[in-house]
Amino acid sequence: METIPHYINGTRVTDAERFGPVFNPATGEQEKQVVLASAARTEEAIAAARAALPAWRATSLAKRTTIFFKVREILNQRKSELAAVLTSEHGKVLSDAEGEIARGLENIDFATGLSHMLKGERSEQVSSGIDVHSVRQPVGVVACITPFNFPAMVPLWMIGSALACGNTVLLKPSEKDPSAAVFIAEAFTEAGLPPGVLNVVQGDKETVDVLLEHPDVKAVSFVGSTPVAQSIYKRAAEHGKRVQALGGAKNHMVVLPDADLDMAADAAVSAAYGSAGERCMAVSVLVAVGNIADDLVKAISTRMADLAIGPGTDPASQMGPLITAEHRDRVASYVAGAEAEGATLVVDGRSQQFDSNGFFIGVSLVDHVKPGMKVYDDEIFGPVLSVVRVDTYSDAVRLVNDNEFGNGTAIFTRDGGAARQFEFDVEAGMVGVNVPIPVPVGTFSFGGWKNSLFGDTHMYGPDSIRFYTRGKVVTTRWPDPSTSVIDLGFPQVD
Repeated sequence: METIPHYINGTRVTDAERFGPVFNPATGEQEKQVVLASAARTEEAIAAARAALPAWRATSLAKRTTIFFKVREILNQRKSELAAVLTSEHGKVLSDAEGEIARGLENIDFATGLSHMLKGERSEQVSSGIDVHSVRQPVGVVACITPFNFPAMVPLWMIGSALACGNTVLLKPSEKDPSAAVFIAEAFTEAGLPPGVLNVVQGDKETVDVLLEHPDVKAVSFVGSTPVAQSIYKRAAEHGKRVQALGGAKNHMVVLPDADLDMAADAAVSAAYGSAGERCMAVSVLVAVGNIADDLVKAISTRMADLAIGPGTDPASQMGPLITAEHRDRVASYVAGAEAEGATLVVDGRSQQFDSNGFFIGVSLVDHVKPGMKVYDDEIFGPVLSVVRVDTYSDAVRLVNDNEFGNGTAIFTRDGGAARQFEFDVEAGMVGVNVPIPVPVGTFSFGGWKNSLFGDTHMYGPDSIRFYTRGKVVTTRWPDPSTSVIDLGFPQVD
């Protein structure tokens, strides 16, 4: 059985006292095992990152830029190979896997502009003979703790800016699909990144505990569920670390009566069921305003019947399995309990049968959902779309704003005034107008509001530069130039 290693100081490390299973979600079979770091192994990786920091910080911006251009070329050339790794461990279809890699590489593109991003400011003669300038310098060793749902994209979100800013990195991927992290780290090494600058530490809570508490780790970036994000934010901050912790979501898609019905229905299906709903920007609540609800529910349910679910390696598949059997059963429990809470089960994904032992479930559509029902209140993280019916635009905005999460939201309408007002009114970090999954491009920053984000900076883009650097302001005064031993052309005073 293949063993997925750590990658520490430029070397694969496979010896361990503990191992974790890695399944192929499409077959339900364990095909690999991953080493799980002890506290001592984690400290070894931290030491490697700390030792590599002075030389990497001193590396010129031009040299760093060259490495980023090279790693982008390597990952583009090997994109199909990396996509196959993602599909084998996560289960998502190959087209989704390749799309994930492309979105991750946007952040490598952004990192190639580091010479511009790291520029400081300067003011001369703020007082007689006194100038002031500012610089941005790396925070040091940083830990990047990433989730299972995007095992290539989210690491690239974090490590691109972290490395560009001159930090060294400890990447702790999910133990459910850990191979992509090693693949990416080795690509960086091939591109010329020195040993110890990017390390991959495989592990579980034992590893995370060390990263949160070790004094040499200066910053922690995390993506995961809200309870864990909140815990990590608190614990890391208590140990004096800079923290950004992205949590859960319950993304609402508001459809006004004037919306293009076909556009809205197509968007709802792709946004709710793409990647089996296992993404923090998935649409999980459809808010139907006014009299569009019946037609919209019918259009969505019709499209659901044509959705092909199967192994991610099958080109015909549009949706793959869930990550584990336990998660599949958890998702099914929300569907099972919806009717008992008073909702209407339009399409029951539990009824679909599959010729496989994989972690498959069909897609579900639940109508007449209301706040207070578990299917509405909880982050399900699976292919379940809830429909909430409201009478007015104001009711829709109130529903979105009353929710504890504020990750992303969208509005579908033909009315520019309504769209502009929604942008003004809604309390969420990312807003789409006729775009169901408004993930920003790499030159902007990704992040939500409320219980979707703990910390004050968003992920990647300009905010990431602020997170992975510290500002330093320098005030200078030199001796009176007229007293210089060098002739500067000043008139001589008798």
